[in-house]
Amino acid sequence: MTVRRDEVVVDDGAFGVHIAMPDAPNGAGIVLIQEIFGVGEYIIAVADRLAGLGYTVAAPDLFWRFAPGHAADHDEAGLTQSMALVAQLDRERAVADCLATIAHLRALPEVTGPVGVLGFCLGGTLAVGCALAGDPDAVVSYYGSGVPDMVDQLGSITAPTLLHFGGDDPYIPAERLEAVIAAVPKHPAIELNVEAGAGHAFDNHEAPMFYDADAADRAWALTRAFLARHLTTTGAA
Repeated sequence: MTVRRDEVVVDDGAFGVHIAMPDAPNGAGIVLIQEIFGVGEYIIAVADRLAGLGYTVAAPDLFWRFAPGHAADHDEAGLTQSMALVAQLDRERAVADCLATIAHLRALPEVTGPVGVLGFCLGGTLAVGCALAGDPDAVVSYYGSGVPDMVDQLGSITAPTLLHFGGDDPYIPAERLEAVIAAVPKHPAIELNVEAGAGHAFDNHEAPMFYDADAADRAWALTRAFLARHLTTTGAA
């Protein structure tokens, strides 16, 4: 695997993108959408995980307009700092940046097949935003706290979509999660996994205050299988 930094140009500037390139690309690409902590150790580790499965991965820096290169520690201080920054984020522009990153991936010679999006926390919300505003070939959303706000729009999603939530997430009240659970069976493009007893950010191994190894392993197995079904080209994971 090799890594590099690409640049994507949009109408109001340009932003950096972390690229993880597998040694044997399977032809598919994934836009990996950051948490509020930025494109730091955790997101880079997830990019490595995905590249290890054969996917060409691009993780855009979505805070570039006001805090370029932000990568906070996964502790209370980092959480406080990142919460202050995310309040400055224009989510419509962030979705547009993710869609521009999809286009960038599709233009790479190593990417000859489908391109999906996968996001965590903030990125989980933006991943569903991409499904509503653009044309990803598959979508995986981990515990997007803004997803319940989109419940009335889920019927517009046509890309295969997998939603992960923790069943005991303090950032997503139970009644809001129940609204998503009730809506999903009406929409055949969408699959749902709720990890009972897990909280927010249960996949984040860099954040002991959130990480739940058992929930993370179960959800990742589902994610791998989902991506293999919907992004397979020449022998995906």
